[in-house]
Amino acid sequence: MTLLILGLVLFLGTHSVSIISWRGRDALVARMGEIPFKAAYGLLAIAGLVLIVIGYGQARMDPTWLWQPPAFMRHIAMLLMLFAFPALLAAYFPGRIQRTLKHPMLVAVKAWALAHLLVNGTLADLLLFGGFLAWAVVDRISFKRRPQRATPQLPDSRANDAIVIVGGLALYAAFAFWLHPILFGVPVMS
Repeated sequence: MTLLILGLVLFLGTHSVSIISWRGRDALVARMGEIPFKAAYGLLAIAGLVLIVIGYGQARMDPTWLWQPPAFMRHIAMLLMLFAFPALLAAYFPGRIQRTLKHPMLVAVKAWALAHLLVNGTLADLLLFGGFLAWAVVDRISFKRRPQRATPQLPDSRANDAIVIVGGLALYAAFAFWLHPILFGVPVMS
């Protein structure tokens, strides 16, 4: 459990630099330079992700159960994930969906985390998915109080909305039927 917690602190901590102090982030970039800052940020985030994967895998071997989710929650979780995949793609394809969601990546993270909290009842699940859900909520709130940095984007297009929907549904099907059992050892469709 220690590795999971350390991984969450590293991963979510690096992703919280702008939440804590966007001026501090800008000062770090000015002091270090853009490329060294991004390299350090990326290395810390990757190290955190690796620790999360290892720590969560270890915690699954000897789980501490907090609750037993009812079976019907699987259907709600699958519905949330049906929304999460297109929201994830909308972060990269500007269009009406992206404008409506405002921060589609955070919407996707919140839907993913909530879906997994509904169907998993261990302490490790609560730490992992609850941590990401709390982070996404706090990050979304902080967006209202800090200036937005320009990010490179594709041109806005109606075709992007079609790509988001079709691609999101394709990703959903790929994960539900093949990738989730292969990557995580847990079948979604059974």
